[in-house]
Amino acid sequence: MRALLQGSWGGAADMRLVDVGVPGVGDGEVLVRVGAAGVNFADVMRARGTYDGGPVAPYLAGFEAAGEVVAVGRGVSGVGVGDHVVGTGDGAFAEYMVMGDFVPVPVGWRDEEALGLVLNWATALGALRSLGRVKAGDTVLINAAAGGVGQAAVRIAKYYGATVIASASASKHDVVRGLGADRVVETADLAAVASGSVDVVLESVGGETFRRSVELACRVTGKVIVIGLAAGEASISNWELNFRHPVQVIGHHLTTFIQQAPELFADVMAELGRLIDAGVYPPGTPTVYDLADGPKVLAELEAGVTVGKLALRP
Repeated sequence: MRALLQGSWGGAADMRLVDVGVPGVGDGEVLVRVGAAGVNFADVMRARGTYDGGPVAPYLAGFEAAGEVVAVGRGVSGVGVGDHVVGTGDGAFAEYMVMGDFVPVPVGWRDEEALGLVLNWATALGALRSLGRVKAGDTVLINAAAGGVGQAAVRIAKYYGATVIASASASKHDVVRGLGADRVVETADLAAVASGSVDVVLESVGGETFRRSVELACRVTGKVIVIGLAAGEASISNWELNFRHPVQVIGHHLTTFIQQAPELFADVMAELGRLIDAGVYPPGTPTVYDLADGPKVLAELEAGVTVGKLALRP
């Protein structure tokens, strides 16, 4: 089968198309013929060796996909050969992959339309509702609002009655406004937002944006939900949290959320089903590229010039 191999931690420049054997399916797993694979910023971090617990190069790249089940391992129930699922596993940038965590593709949706269900939308909903407790009347700041998680977060926050401030680069402002954001600001210009005025911040940029996000959160009750660090690490001291910025800083990583709080994750997935039925979560419209274009797509994602969900088709 065709697959993309990440040869080293040198980034997209060292990713190449190779021909390898189809993987075998183990207990509790399914083998999937990939219809579409999602490209996420975590793939950039993995390719740079900065993703905690990520694979050691060389490795088959990608970890999110949707496709048709072609083999079922022992202990798997509720899914059979011919069903379509979306989920995660190693080596998604390939014609076939093994999945350990998966859910059915919503009825009537194509494979590429389901990408983001387990990652982008579950991450956004878990952050905003399970952890952030977003409710009507809240002010929510969503950083990197034009990305896959960001776009989902804008829709979710608006549905639950929040006022949404979205940050994005200028070329992406129209996209974010189209999702319903009440106000759009430059990512590099969060000074335009008043300190201590935001109930919940969804923060994935890192660096100075993280520090500014902490300043923007309401004192005592404000929450900063950290879901990424695209621009690099940042820190805040216990002294600052005690005296200068007494806010709630909450880390959110989906894999840990699933493993350590399975009841909360089950609630999130059930709520996503309701959002689909209500039309809040429509079928996705990713920009789809050929598998061979994977290195170019990853490089553009790292450069910050992409918008929305990205996908590769084997």
